[in-house]
This record gives sequence, structure tokens and C-alpha cells, in this order.
Amino acid sequence: MDHSKIGFHSLEEAVQAAFGESAVILRSDSIPGGDINDAYRVTLSDGKKIFVKMNLTGNLNFFLTEAGGLEALGSSGKIKVPEVLGYGIDERRGRSFLAMEYIESAPRTEAYWERFGHQLAELHRAECGLFVNPEDEKQKYGFSEDNYIGAGPQKNDPSESWIEFYRECRLLPQIRRAERYLDPSVRRKAERLLDHLDSYLREPEFPSLLHGDLWSGNMMCGPGSSAWIIDPAAYVGDFEADLAMTQLFGSLPGRFYAAYSEINPIDREGYPERRKLYDLYHLLNHLNLFGAGYLGSVVEIIKRFAD
Repeated sequence: MDHSKIGFHSLEEAVQAAFGESAVILRSDSIPGGDINDAYRVTLSDGKKIFVKMNLTGNLNFFLTEAGGLEALGSSGKIKVPEVLGYGIDERRGRSFLAMEYIESAPRTEAYWERFGHQLAELHRAECGLFVNPEDEKQKYGFSEDNYIGAGPQKNDPSESWIEFYRECRLLPQIRRAERYLDPSVRRKAERLLDHLDSYLREPEFPSLLHGDLWSGNMMCGPGSSAWIIDPAAYVGDFEADLAMTQLFGSLPGRFYAAYSEINPIDREGYPERRKLYDLYHLLNHLNLFGAGYLGSVVEIIKRFAD
């Protein structure tokens, strides 16, 4: 992470650090659609636009970890992410903020889906050991810091085993938070699932740097059908976890998966079952964040593997 971008005391200070002392904010237009943060398209005096998120001052860590994820993904050189311009607490506005490059959105074309599939596969096959624990190459899974999945905390303790990491840092914390929704019989089944997770998941052939929350709202088509990813919950894990999230709320076009498989083949036999366990993490998180509307889907998957 570039620590020169930490600690700005105002959005104006961050803008001038990025673009020079003559840079002035002319206007700020609210962008609808964010569930967690307030979002703005900010226009500068030279016509340049930037994208700014704001939240309560106590939520600055949301932005610090998001910036860390963007910088990790961007450093791979395999896929585009918005450049982080600065973050801090704007003392005059009484808000924490994250300022980024503004991406002009464009329609998603066939060329976009093909490019996105290729680039995501290249990201998943790229070297990623430095993002976990550079001092211990055996710890292949996790991330250098904890972060967030949506508004929920995401634990990233380094681990030598993907299955152990997925049990201890993904499913177990979410199941514990969801106990108020789960009756005793379902809790027992969840414990049985955790105990036998190695019967259903595999240790990947190689670790992959993941976006971590790759639903369609966190992917963008930019100018020239360029592929961008935003709002990461980054960590190093099994690439199938990213693929599963692309299908949880409706699959992407077939051209994306075909292009992805040209570079990083998908196991068509084992993946569909493992995908359900990767779905379980996100469904549990939605249950914990948004309530009982997700309970049926959670219970169905737990029973599928633990009955």
C-alpha cells in the first residue's frame, strides 16, 4: 500500500496531492445505488472527474482495507482497477472518505465479456505469495490484513491449508454470527459440515488472488470494452470461490466462462458441488447482514452436505 495516500484531513487536500495545488472541486453529484457508503462524482476545475465514497468517521477502516485490496489486485497487472487517489477523515465534513479514479461506464459487449474472462483467469493464475505472509511461503492462503465482505467483517488469518482457511476464516465466523437464526438441529448439522469439510473441498493446485465479492455489480465495462473490477474483499484462496460468486445471483454470459476456461480450465465435474459450499459463505453473510430472507437457502446447503 502506498502510505503517502494515508492521513488526508480533507477531500480537497487529497485532490491537491493527486493533481496539484491548482486543482479545485467545482461540484459534487450524488450517485445512487450504494448500500453501505454515500457515493459522489466529483468534478474538478479542469473538468476531470473523480469518484468519492464517504461514510461515518468511525468507518475509515472500510476504506483503508478497500484501498489495500484495490492496490493488491492492481499490482498484478492482469486486470484493471480504479487508481486510489487518497483517503482519510474530512474534518470539515465530518466524514471518512476514499477518492478514486472515475471510470466512465459503457455497455457490456461480447468483447468485454471475452476480455473480462481472459483477464480474470490471468489474475487467478498470477503469482500471489506476497499478499499473505512474505516471511513464510508455506502460508499460502489468507491476506495481509482482515477486511470486509460488504459491511461484514472478513477474517484473513494466513494458513497453509485452503480447507482449514475456509473452515476457520469463512464458514465458522459466519455460522457463529448466524446462530440466532439456526435451530439446534441445523446448528448440529453445520458443525458436522465443518468437521467433514475436507470430504467436499479440495486443496487447489495453486493459490489465487481473489476479488472476493465478484457479483455483477462489482464489475464494470469501461471505454473500449475494457474490463474493470471494483469494491473488492480481496484475499488469496481457491479461484473457484470467485467463479462461484459470479453465479450466485445469476450467471454471467457464456462467453465469459468460455474465455476464462481458455486460460484457466474449470473442473466441470467437481466444481458444481464445491460451488454450493462457496455460495454458503456469501449466503450466511447476507443472512447476518440482511436477515431471515436468506435462511432457507442457508439451511438447504447445510442439509445437503450434512444430512
